[in-house]
Amino acid sequence: MRDFQGKTIWIIGASSGIGEALARELANRGARLVLSARRDDELHKLNQAIGGNHIVAPLDISDAKAAKEAMTGIEKSGATLDSVIFMAAIYSPHDGKPKDIETIQKMLDVNLGGAFNIIDAVQDYFEQQGHGQIVLCGSVAGYRGLPTGQPYCATKAAIINLAESLYVDLGRKNIDVKVICPGFVKTPLTDKNTFKMPMIIEPEQAAKAIAKGLKGKAFEIHFPKKFTYIMKAVQMLPNWLYFKLIKRIV
Repeated sequence: MRDFQGKTIWIIGASSGIGEALARELANRGARLVLSARRDDELHKLNQAIGGNHIVAPLDISDAKAAKEAMTGIEKSGATLDSVIFMAAIYSPHDGKPKDIETIQKMLDVNLGGAFNIIDAVQDYFEQQGHGQIVLCGSVAGYRGLPTGQPYCATKAAIINLAESLYVDLGRKNIDVKVICPGFVKTPLTDKNTFKMPMIIEPEQAAKAIAKGLKGKAFEIHFPKKFTYIMKAVQMLPNWLYFKLIKRIV
């Protein structure tokens, strides 16, 4: 994707945080958006704030049937979908407290199951169209297993793995696949944290980094670079050294 002018981009998880900031950024750059999240009222407020000419498609992404129906609605609107960006996620603080199985299952259903649901909803469309872009939001939290990070880190590690696999399978079908791996971004999700978050950035900064990455050739969009390169170095450590270091930190 060389530019956003006139492109139709579907953002899943657009009602707050990075997703909302990204919607504002892409709208300012001339994109027509499909705005999805569970909160209908927040989506309509956002739509009015960015011009009122976008498609509002409320959606619980953990519902596979609802994802398909939303895609059908987009097609019926006459829009030609160019890109889908999966930003939806549920997060619980890394506080070391046991998570109940219902919370774990809900996180799996949204963070990972939602990604599969949106892929299922758009893949045939993009293949028949002959082009498209699928962007999944992982996290640097998925680079390595972090203390007290389950189950969130596990879902993000799975997202990175899924995107890598899709990149190989769909690239030969002219479908661009990318993964977003943010560091700490100030959002309603990270506001739950009680620990100091190094090199935290504002969602508007994240949105600009993503917008730049969407137009680039690189598979991974990661930011802020000073922090993510540190995490990439940690990712490359042999297991014995990583576990030794992490135990000392804990």
